[in-house]
Amino acid sequence: MLLSIEDLRKSYPGPEGAVSVLRGVTLSLAAGETLALTGESGSGKSTLLHLVAGLDAVDGGRILLDGHEVNALDDSGRARLRRNTVGIVFQQFNLIPSLDVAANIAFQARLSGATDREDLSRLAGVLGLEAHLRKYPEQLSGGQQQRVAIARVLAARPKLILADEPTGNLDEATADEVMGQFLALVAEAGSALLMVTHSPRLAARLGRHAHLSQGRLA
Repeated sequence: MLLSIEDLRKSYPGPEGAVSVLRGVTLSLAAGETLALTGESGSGKSTLLHLVAGLDAVDGGRILLDGHEVNALDDSGRARLRRNTVGIVFQQFNLIPSLDVAANIAFQARLSGATDREDLSRLAGVLGLEAHLRKYPEQLSGGQQQRVAIARVLAARPKLILADEPTGNLDEATADEVMGQFLALVAEAGSALLMVTHSPRLAARLGRHAHLSQGRLA
C-alpha cells in the first residue's frame, strides 16, 4: 500500500477551546489508485491533505507514505518526501510569477532531479501550452495557469499526487476539459491521486470515493 492513514486526529485551538477537525480517519491508497474525497466545508478535507504532505503535524494516529511514517520525520525529512514522492496541485495555482511557463513547469522536476526535456515538451503539448512557454503566469487565463500547475507536478513524476479542488477556480466547461487531461496524464504516469472536490460529478470520474463528515469518514 502506497498510503495508509490510521486513526488520524487533528484539532486546532478555538476561542472556546480545541476544535476537532479530524476525529479518527482511516483510509488507504494503493499505487496507481485514484480516490476522490468529498465533504462539506470544514469537514477536514484540506487538513487531511496537508497532514499527508507533512505541511502540518498530527495530534494522533499515523500516516505511512511509501514506507515512511510522515509524522515521525523531521522538517528536512518531510521536505525531502514532498520533493521526491509527493506532488501537490492547489486550487490557487501557486505559480512563480517571476518565471515563465517553461521554467514553472520544470521547477519541481529540477528540485527532485527528474528533469527530462522531452517529457517536459510532451506535457506542454498534451496540455496545450506549447504556444505559451515564454509567457508569464499573469499573461495566462485561469485554465492555462492550472494546466501549468498540473504539468509542473507531473514533470517531477511523483508516486502520489494530492489535489485540493484543482479546478475550483474554473468554469464548468474548462474544469471538465482540464480534469480530463489531468486524469489521463495521471493514469499514464502511474501515479496515485488523492483529490479533494466539492463536485460529485468530478468525484465520479475517479476510481474510488470517500466522504468526510464532521471529521469522520461517512
